[in-house]
Amino acid sequence: MDIQERLTAFAMLGATWVMWLLIGLSVIMLGIVFERAYYYLASADDFKRLREDIAPLLKRGDLKGVGQRLERSRSFEAKVLSAGIEWSDKGAEAASESMTGAQQLAKLNMERNLAFLGTVGNNAPFVGLLGTVIGIIRSFHELNQAQGKLSDTLMAEVGEALVATAIGIVVAIPSVAFFNFFQRIIRSRLAQAETLSHELLAYLRSDKPDAPSAAE
Repeated sequence: MDIQERLTAFAMLGATWVMWLLIGLSVIMLGIVFERAYYYLASADDFKRLREDIAPLLKRGDLKGVGQRLERSRSFEAKVLSAGIEWSDKGAEAASESMTGAQQLAKLNMERNLAFLGTVGNNAPFVGLLGTVIGIIRSFHELNQAQGKLSDTLMAEVGEALVATAIGIVVAIPSVAFFNFFQRIIRSRLAQAETLSHELLAYLRSDKPDAPSAAE
C-alpha cells in the first residue's frame, strides 16, 4: 500500500474526530478564559486611588507609610512598588533592579496559559480545514460509489466537511479575541506599575528630606 492509499484509508475514517478535537479545545479555551478573568479581577485595585494615596506620602518621604498602604493592596502594581521600597535603603539603582525583577515576575504570572489561547486561535481554522479535506475525500469516494449520482450520503459527507471548517472558525475567533484582550490588560497593568516605579525612583534620586524609612 503506497502513501496515497494510506492517506485515503485514513481519510475514510471520517472527520468526526476532528470536530470532537475542536470541541475539546474549545472547552479548554473557555476554562482558561474564566480562570484568567478571575485571576485578573482578584489581583486588581483602583489604580487612581492607589496612586493618589501614595503620592503625598512620597512627597513627605514617608516610605514606611507607603509600604503600609501597599500592604492593603492586592494588585501587581503594589507588589512591584513594594519590591522597590524593600531595597530603597540601598539606593535608587538597587530599587530599580528590584522593581524590574518584580515586573518580569508579574508579567510571567499574568501571561500564564495565554500561549494556549494564541495557539488555538491561530491553528483551529487549519484543524477545521483538515476535517474539510477529509470530508471532501469521503464525498468523492461516495460519488464514485454512486456512479456520479447525488445521494443523501453524499450530501451528508459534504455537510460534515463544511461543518468542520465552521467549527474551526468558531473556536478560533473567541480564542484570538480573548488573547488580545488579556494582552491589553497585561500591558496596561505593567504600564501602571512602571508609572509607580518611576515616581518612587524620582523620590530616591532627588534631594530627600529627612523622613522615616521603610525599614524603621
